[in-house]
Amino acid sequence: MRVKLTVAYDGTAYCGWQIQPNGITIEEVLNRELSALFKEDIKVSGGSRTDSGVHALGNVAVFDTSSKMPAEKIALAVNQSLPDDIRVVKSEEVASDYHPRYVKCTKTYEYRILNTKINNPMKRLYAYHYHYDLDIEKMNRAAKYLEGEHDFTSFASIHSQVNSFTRTIYECSVSRKEDEVIITVSGDGFLYNMVRIIAGTLIQVGSGLKDPDDIPRILSALDREQAGPTAPPQGLTLISRVEEYL
Repeated sequence: MRVKLTVAYDGTAYCGWQIQPNGITIEEVLNRELSALFKEDIKVSGGSRTDSGVHALGNVAVFDTSSKMPAEKIALAVNQSLPDDIRVVKSEEVASDYHPRYVKCTKTYEYRILNTKINNPMKRLYAYHYHYDLDIEKMNRAAKYLEGEHDFTSFASIHSQVNSFTRTIYECSVSRKEDEVIITVSGDGFLYNMVRIIAGTLIQVGSGLKDPDDIPRILSALDREQAGPTAPPQGLTLISRVEEYL
């Protein structure tokens, strides 16, 4: 049986999604607890490999098991042993050839900026504190240039290992809610650090260090040094992953 999990987590204490030698990861914890539950070696495969410190409300993973437990019961069962900062919010049986990385989908991320003079300790793990004023109108103007299909080499980590840097952004917008500025980005896929580099660049626009009309030049340069810094991870959350078909 192949099982699809929808997973929410607070990424603060983890070195990202994917197993690595330098610290504990979400994937590692899921493998450990599912293996203990089913008394067999379980290896999950995720749909989005979030970075260290990044959060998620709707990441997706899949695994195979010989267990006869109904798939819809697995979420409740494994949540009994998962740490409080990881929860499987849904489990369901899927076709044997289903894999989240090969399904066309729309991924939506939010990057939250606490735009206040003094940081709020209750929000320090879930928003990037930036105390200079931000011009939301300019940030939105810049964001619109990122919509559509582009080569996002300038907005990808130099450590990205992909065959193509072309991605399609369906929506990129900036809003203010009370003391937070929220950057929302939806697209068909994202490069390594892409959303955090977009956030860092839009913050520079909002603070006057860049002009909204600089974005087309940055895109066409295909040069990481032309874009803004990589914004810190704690402000980023994978909100949803909507599949167009199974």
